[in-house]
Amino acid sequence: MAQQVQGVIARSKGAPVEVVTVVVPDPGPGEAVVKVQACGVCHTDLHYREGGINDDFPFLLGHEAAGIVESVGDGVTEVAPGDFVILNWRAVCGRCRACRRGRPWYCFDTHNATQRMTLLDGTELAPALGIGAFAEKTLVAAGQCTKVDPAASPAAAGLLGCGVMAGLGAAINTGGVGRGDSVAVIGCGGVGNAAVVGAKLAGAARIIAVDLDDRKLATARTLGATHTVNSSSSDAVEAIRELTGGHGADVVIDAVGRPETYRQAFYARDLAGTVVLVGVPTPEMGLDLPLLDVFGRGGALKSSWYGDCLPSRDFPMLIDLYLQGRLDLDAFVSETIPLDGVEEAFARMHRGEVLRSVVVF
Repeated sequence: MAQQVQGVIARSKGAPVEVVTVVVPDPGPGEAVVKVQACGVCHTDLHYREGGINDDFPFLLGHEAAGIVESVGDGVTEVAPGDFVILNWRAVCGRCRACRRGRPWYCFDTHNATQRMTLLDGTELAPALGIGAFAEKTLVAAGQCTKVDPAASPAAAGLLGCGVMAGLGAAINTGGVGRGDSVAVIGCGGVGNAAVVGAKLAGAARIIAVDLDDRKLATARTLGATHTVNSSSSDAVEAIRELTGGHGADVVIDAVGRPETYRQAFYARDLAGTVVLVGVPTPEMGLDLPLLDVFGRGGALKSSWYGDCLPSRDFPMLIDLYLQGRLDLDAFVSETIPLDGVEEAFARMHRGEVLRSVVVF
């Protein structure tokens, strides 16, 4: 029997979000209904509201979430009612060419729930990243549920569902940061600071955080940065080179996603070093680099989509590290808020006042 719950939607481009009644259908084959316990407020949700993803309004926002599986549809074996799960937006298919080659983190045919949640009048909602977790309950594909240790705080665990995983994975999975490496991270919001944490976990010897905001740089210091550079008053490329013996960093992670920051990352890396783009550009952005420099500097230019993570592999491992006290996910939870606090949380996020506001149910 369909259920009615409260959820946050973006009804039209740029309009303030609204708390409305959402109809959640019973799970069909391969689907699960999850009672959401916590959901982080991510920049991607703001991009949806501003029409920066697509124009499939109205959107049911929210995607960085953890909760309890309430019910499952036919054929579901991955999870069962009562399981504590982190929701992910990469339910791998197991059949595409990437999965068949043993690279499921590149799955080219990820999927979401087949049914749509709706408003009371029957209007179909487009769930953000196929999740829609600014709601008391949400309907997802069962493969979007990753079971983890229920001892974890839902507010902290849910952040692995997007931003924190993206940053950690950019360093560990995509960048391949190793022991003794030098790493520079450009942009120290939630994703960038997670990249700092990832570099520290991987054993980097020197971690250089770059930002325009001294508050964010101070946070990066607490999370593991060994050096900071305020690029409003210093040349970031020259500062990174100076801090790495004049050579540049082994791995430079652009967590902003603008042509200016990508150029900084490109020229701030050592010869044969790696650039990782994890910040999300907007459609109109372009990049102009001398092709001879691309050839002559060698190394690798990579993009990192969701930190190249495999949720079934990475989420349980990272939650174990969290419970062992080796990964401070709680440090990313700047505040907890009620469901009707999302609009104000967007404003605080835009002003750079928080790493993450988290809706707690």
